[in-house]
Amino acid sequence: MATTSPAAPSEGITYKKHPGARYLHGPHRTIGGVEAWLVWSLCAVFVIWLFAIQTGYAVVSPEIQKTAALTVTQISLAGSIYTWAFALCQFFSGALLDRFGSRPLMAIAVALVTAGAFLYAQTSSMGTLVAAQIVLAVGSSFGFVGAGYVGGQWFPAARYGLMFGLVQCLASLGSAFGQPAISWQLRHVTWQQLLNGFGAAGVLLIVLFALLVRNPSPGPEQLAQATARTSRPPLPASIFRDLGTCFRNRNVVLSAALAGVSFGSMLAMGVLWGPRVMEARGAATSLAAVLTAVSWLGLAVGAPLFNLLSDHWNNRRVPAVVGVLLQAVAVALLIYLPKETNSVSVVTMFCVGLFAGAHMLGFTVAGESVPAALVGSSAAIVNGVCFIIGGILQAVPGKLLPSDPDLTDYGHALLIMPILLVLGALAGFFIRETGTQNA
Repeated sequence: MATTSPAAPSEGITYKKHPGARYLHGPHRTIGGVEAWLVWSLCAVFVIWLFAIQTGYAVVSPEIQKTAALTVTQISLAGSIYTWAFALCQFFSGALLDRFGSRPLMAIAVALVTAGAFLYAQTSSMGTLVAAQIVLAVGSSFGFVGAGYVGGQWFPAARYGLMFGLVQCLASLGSAFGQPAISWQLRHVTWQQLLNGFGAAGVLLIVLFALLVRNPSPGPEQLAQATARTSRPPLPASIFRDLGTCFRNRNVVLSAALAGVSFGSMLAMGVLWGPRVMEARGAATSLAAVLTAVSWLGLAVGAPLFNLLSDHWNNRRVPAVVGVLLQAVAVALLIYLPKETNSVSVVTMFCVGLFAGAHMLGFTVAGESVPAALVGSSAAIVNGVCFIIGGILQAVPGKLLPSDPDLTDYGHALLIMPILLVLGALAGFFIRETGTQNA
């Protein structure tokens, strides 16, 4: 089957006659070695970079609105188009990674985000802005899930959750510091120059991805998967079949529900409702930016922490359930405490992000509950659900609030969040334990 015996992988194997040979030719690439860290680091940089572009929309959108003579409604609509296009593409990105591997899909994803950044910089009408948002959404849908997929392919299975948690940690740090950094840059350059700068960085990333990002050499399990790939139905049918297999897995559905309400609540509170609640308490508007940054810093700590604790205890279910319940308490405190100082609100918001780190165990459980060939699909489903619920929790309370809401109004409208978090924790009780598989 192979031109060289698999017994000596370090000598440079080429599986030219094997159906899976297209996934890699050349020297063996060591799982968990130097090249593994290089490939994973590039994917992590991609995530940080695209998060900076996403975060920058809130900062540069007023400038785009003036230059392109757009209304606030049009700017908001363009942001919504990005969110929903991203969520839709998310479900297919993981299946495509499972089918074709990280090479060349990740390089193509970087190219799409780069093209979107350059389109952004040329915005002169609503049509150009919408086109930029859609191109960005398609490319970005491979970012977070792609970095997690690479971590699962290049590192031992027992470290899959930790590597995914580290990606979320870096992404959260990027979100925490991205807006202040972009605001500072806009004092020295125009928004067009800033976005063209992001695009230029993307060109460099494309070159690096094309030259350096590979799939690891196939071992016996990967060769069996490659053989199975050759017998798959045509691409569209294959994607829907893989997604259907994942959706029929109870653990994938339950872990997606748990992760979705956890991250969705964190996103809604950290980006929108947390600062609004504090303003209703009489806090200064300047505190809003601090609260947003603090919530992302909390998530940066919590994302890898919960995976480390889970690995140490060889248990996924208990840390996930406890973390989500504690997040419900933190959210309730932020919403319902009648009076609190700024220092208490900062600590509470940090805890909202910290305990939201439990949502990363949803990715871990889903990845451990499906065959290795479906890890990307399972991660995409969990991430897609996270953003869908996040979008709902930002939109629904807004429909329930009066035009000039007070603290009591926020309490009624945001009650949905602690309730959903408790329900998500209950769903976690029915997850079949997977931590002992890697003990």
